Amino acid sequence: MLTVSRHEILIVDDDVSVRHSLAFLLKASGYEVTMAANGFEALLALKRRLPAIVLSDLNMPEMSGFELLSVVRRRFPQVSVIAMSGAYETGDAVPGGVIADAFYAKGRGNPGAFLHTIADLIQNSAKQALEHKRESAPVWIPRNGKDSHGTPYVVLTCTDCLRSFPLNVVVEDLHKIQETPCMFCPNTVRYIIDFSRSVASPQSPFEPEEPARVNTR
Repeated sequence: MLTVSRHEILIVDDDVSVRHSLAFLLKASGYEVTMAANGFEALLALKRRLPAIVLSDLNMPEMSGFELLSVVRRRFPQVSVIAMSGAYETGDAVPGGVIADAFYAKGRGNPGAFLHTIADLIQNSAKQALEHKRESAPVWIPRNGKDSHGTPYVVLTCTDCLRSFPLNVVVEDLHKIQETPCMFCPNTVRYIIDFSRSVASPQSPFEPEEPARVNTR
Protein backbone atom coordinates (compact mmCIF):
# COMPACT_ATOMS: atom_id res chain seq x y z
CA MET A 1 0.00 0.00 0.00
CA LEU A 2 1.29 3.43 -0.97
CA THR A 3 1.84 5.91 1.84
CA VAL A 4 1.61 9.68 1.51
CA SER A 5 4.82 11.70 1.49
CA ARG A 6 3.76 14.57 3.76
CA HIS A 7 6.02 17.18 2.20
CA GLU A 8 5.86 16.28 -1.50
CA ILE A 9 3.88 18.29 -4.07
CA LEU A 10 3.06 16.95 -7.55
CA ILE A 11 2.75 19.77 -10.10
CA VAL A 12 0.75 18.95 -13.25
CA ASP A 13 0.76 21.48 -16.10
CA ASP A 14 1.47 21.31 -19.82
CA ASP A 15 3.22 24.71 -19.63
CA VAL A 16 6.88 24.06 -18.76
CA SER A 17 7.44 27.62 -17.50
CA VAL A 18 4.55 27.28 -15.04
CA ARG A 19 5.85 23.93 -13.78
CA HIS A 20 9.34 25.27 -13.15
CA SER A 21 8.14 28.54 -11.60
CA LEU A 22 6.00 26.64 -9.12
CA ALA A 23 8.75 24.11 -8.46
CA PHE A 24 11.24 26.89 -7.68
CA LEU A 25 8.86 28.51 -5.19
CA LEU A 26 7.95 25.26 -3.45
CA LYS A 27 11.51 23.92 -3.26
CA ALA A 28 12.66 27.23 -1.78
CA SER A 29 10.01 26.73 0.91
CA GLY A 30 11.32 23.28 1.83
CA TYR A 31 8.94 21.03 -0.12
CA GLU A 32 9.86 18.07 -2.30
CA VAL A 33 8.56 18.51 -5.83
CA THR A 34 7.74 16.17 -8.69
CA MET A 35 6.33 17.31 -12.02
CA ALA A 36 4.13 15.96 -14.81
CA ALA A 37 3.28 17.49 -18.19
CA ASN A 38 -0.22 15.98 -18.40
CA GLY A 39 -2.76 13.85 -16.58
CA PHE A 40 -1.42 10.53 -17.82
CA GLU A 41 2.09 11.29 -16.56
CA ALA A 42 0.58 12.36 -13.25
CA LEU A 43 -1.26 9.04 -12.81
CA LEU A 44 1.95 7.12 -13.50
CA ALA A 45 3.72 9.21 -10.85
CA LEU A 46 0.91 8.52 -8.38
CA LYS A 47 1.31 4.77 -8.90
CA ARG A 48 4.93 5.07 -7.77
CA ARG A 49 4.47 7.36 -4.76
CA LEU A 50 1.69 9.49 -3.30
CA PRO A 51 2.40 13.18 -2.67
CA ALA A 52 0.70 15.25 0.00
CA ILE A 53 -0.87 17.50 -2.64
CA VAL A 54 -1.60 17.36 -6.35
CA LEU A 55 -1.53 20.84 -7.91
CA SER A 56 -3.07 20.61 -11.37
CA ASP A 57 -3.96 22.90 -14.23
CA LEU A 58 -7.52 22.36 -15.47
CA ASN A 59 -7.08 22.92 -19.21
CA MET A 60 -4.58 20.40 -20.61
CA PRO A 61 -4.42 18.22 -23.74
CA GLU A 62 -4.88 14.44 -23.68
CA MET A 63 -6.35 14.26 -20.15
CA SER A 64 -7.77 17.46 -18.71
CA GLY A 65 -7.29 18.54 -15.12
CA PHE A 66 -11.04 18.17 -14.61
CA GLU A 67 -10.79 14.46 -15.35
CA LEU A 68 -7.49 14.00 -13.51
CA LEU A 69 -8.70 15.52 -10.24
CA SER A 70 -11.84 13.39 -10.34
CA VAL A 71 -9.74 10.23 -10.82
CA VAL A 72 -7.41 11.26 -7.98
CA ARG A 73 -10.34 11.73 -5.62
CA ARG A 74 -11.79 8.30 -6.45
CA ARG A 75 -8.52 6.36 -6.36
CA PHE A 76 -6.43 8.34 -3.88
CA PRO A 77 -8.80 10.03 -1.38
CA GLN A 78 -5.92 10.53 1.07
CA VAL A 79 -4.32 13.09 -1.30
CA SER A 80 -5.37 16.75 -1.23
CA VAL A 81 -5.81 18.54 -4.56
CA ILE A 82 -5.57 22.14 -5.74
CA ALA A 83 -6.98 23.18 -9.13
CA MET A 84 -5.38 26.05 -11.02
CA SER A 85 -6.32 27.87 -14.20
CA GLY A 86 -5.93 31.18 -15.97
CA ALA A 87 -9.43 30.90 -17.43
CA TYR A 88 -11.27 31.61 -14.16
CA GLU A 89 -10.70 34.53 -11.80
CA THR A 90 -12.11 32.89 -8.66
CA GLY A 91 -13.06 29.46 -7.35
CA ASP A 92 -16.73 30.42 -7.60
CA ALA A 93 -16.36 30.73 -11.39
CA VAL A 94 -15.05 27.18 -11.77
CA PRO A 95 -17.71 24.84 -13.25
CA GLY A 96 -19.62 22.59 -10.87
CA GLY A 97 -18.31 19.10 -10.38
CA VAL A 98 -14.65 20.10 -10.14
CA ILE A 99 -13.14 18.03 -7.33
CA ALA A 100 -10.62 20.20 -5.48
CA ASP A 101 -9.80 21.39 -1.98
CA ALA A 102 -8.70 24.82 -3.20
CA PHE A 103 -8.29 26.88 -6.37
CA TYR A 104 -6.17 29.77 -7.53
CA ALA A 105 -5.99 31.69 -10.77
CA LYS A 106 -2.72 31.90 -12.64
CA GLY A 107 -1.16 35.33 -12.83
CA ARG A 108 -2.84 36.86 -9.78
CA GLY A 109 -2.16 37.01 -6.03
CA ASN A 110 0.87 36.57 -3.83
CA PRO A 111 3.20 33.66 -3.01
CA GLY A 112 2.73 34.01 0.75
CA ALA A 113 -0.98 33.25 0.63
CA PHE A 114 -0.36 30.35 -1.75
CA LEU A 115 2.19 28.77 0.59
CA HIS A 116 -0.11 29.30 3.58
CA THR A 117 -2.82 27.27 1.84
CA ILE A 118 -0.33 24.49 1.02
CA ALA A 119 0.68 24.29 4.68
CA ASP A 120 -2.94 24.35 5.85
CA LEU A 121 -3.92 21.46 3.56
CA ILE A 122 -1.00 19.36 4.76
CA GLN A 123 -1.74 20.10 8.43
CA ASN A 124 -5.37 19.05 8.04
CA SER A 125 -4.78 16.14 5.66
CA ALA A 126 -6.12 13.43 7.99
CA LYS A 127 -9.46 15.20 8.45
CA GLN A 128 -9.74 15.92 4.74
CA ALA A 129 -9.03 12.29 3.84
CA LEU A 130 -12.10 11.20 5.81
CA GLU A 131 -14.25 13.78 4.03
CA HIS A 132 -12.87 12.78 0.63
CA LYS A 133 -13.89 9.14 1.15
CA ARG A 134 -17.50 10.25 1.62
CA GLU A 135 -17.56 12.16 -1.67
CA SER A 136 -18.87 10.74 -4.91
CA ALA A 137 -16.66 12.08 -7.69
CA PRO A 138 -18.25 12.23 -11.15
CA VAL A 139 -16.51 10.94 -14.26
CA TRP A 140 -15.34 13.66 -16.64
CA ILE A 141 -15.59 12.43 -20.22
CA PRO A 142 -14.64 14.04 -23.56
CA ARG A 143 -16.96 14.40 -26.51
CA ASN A 144 -16.48 11.46 -28.87
CA GLY A 145 -18.16 12.84 -32.01
CA LYS A 146 -21.36 11.79 -33.79
CA ASP A 147 -22.83 8.42 -34.69
CA SER A 148 -23.99 7.33 -38.17
CA HIS A 149 -27.23 9.25 -37.67
CA GLY A 150 -25.46 12.48 -36.76
CA THR A 151 -26.34 12.28 -33.06
CA PRO A 152 -23.55 13.34 -30.66
CA TYR A 153 -22.35 10.59 -28.33
CA VAL A 154 -19.88 9.92 -25.52
CA VAL A 155 -18.30 6.71 -24.20
CA LEU A 156 -18.74 6.10 -20.47
CA THR A 157 -16.74 3.70 -18.31
CA CYS A 158 -18.63 2.36 -15.30
CA THR A 159 -16.83 3.16 -12.04
CA ASP A 160 -18.04 -0.16 -10.60
CA CYS A 161 -17.69 -2.91 -13.23
CA LEU A 162 -15.21 -0.88 -15.37
CA ARG A 163 -16.96 -1.77 -18.63
CA SER A 164 -17.38 0.94 -21.28
CA PHE A 165 -20.52 1.73 -23.26
CA PRO A 166 -21.68 4.49 -25.67
CA LEU A 167 -24.35 7.01 -24.74
CA ASN A 168 -26.17 9.37 -27.09
CA VAL A 169 -26.19 12.98 -25.91
CA VAL A 170 -29.19 14.92 -27.16
CA VAL A 171 -28.57 17.98 -24.95
CA GLU A 172 -25.10 18.86 -23.68
CA ASP A 173 -25.49 20.35 -20.22
CA LEU A 174 -21.78 21.03 -19.75
CA HIS A 175 -21.93 22.41 -16.22
CA LYS A 176 -24.22 19.81 -14.66
CA ILE A 177 -23.49 16.42 -13.13
CA GLN A 178 -25.61 13.88 -15.00
CA GLU A 179 -26.49 10.26 -14.26
CA THR A 180 -27.19 7.18 -16.33
CA PRO A 181 -27.56 3.48 -15.47
CA CYS A 182 -24.71 1.20 -16.50
CA MET A 183 -25.56 -1.10 -19.40
CA PHE A 184 -23.84 -4.07 -17.70
CA CYS A 185 -24.43 -3.79 -13.94
CA PRO A 186 -26.82 -2.15 -11.44
CA ASN A 187 -24.47 0.82 -10.86
CA THR A 188 -25.46 4.38 -11.73
CA VAL A 189 -22.67 6.35 -13.42
CA ARG A 190 -22.36 10.04 -12.52
CA TYR A 191 -20.63 12.03 -15.25
CA ILE A 192 -19.90 15.47 -16.69
CA ILE A 193 -19.03 16.20 -20.32
CA ASP A 194 -15.51 17.64 -20.40
CA PHE A 195 -15.55 20.97 -22.22
CA SER A 196 -12.04 22.07 -21.16
CA ARG A 197 -10.58 22.15 -24.67
CA SER A 198 -13.11 24.83 -25.61
CA VAL A 199 -11.99 27.04 -22.70
CA ALA A 200 -9.04 29.28 -23.53
CA SER A 201 -6.70 30.32 -20.75
CA PRO A 202 -5.32 33.87 -21.10
CA GLN A 203 -1.60 34.27 -21.66
CA SER A 204 -0.10 35.96 -18.61
CA PRO A 205 2.98 35.71 -16.38
CA PHE A 206 2.58 33.23 -13.54
CA GLU A 207 2.32 34.47 -9.98
CA PRO A 208 0.74 32.28 -7.28
CA GLU A 209 -2.31 33.83 -5.68
CA GLU A 210 -4.37 33.13 -2.63
CA PRO A 211 -6.30 29.96 -3.44
CA ALA A 212 -10.06 30.01 -3.04
CA ARG A 213 -11.95 27.05 -1.69
CA VAL A 214 -13.89 25.04 -4.25
CA ASN A 215 -17.26 23.50 -3.51
CA THR A 216 -16.68 19.77 -3.73
CA ARG A 217 -20.22 18.67 -3.06
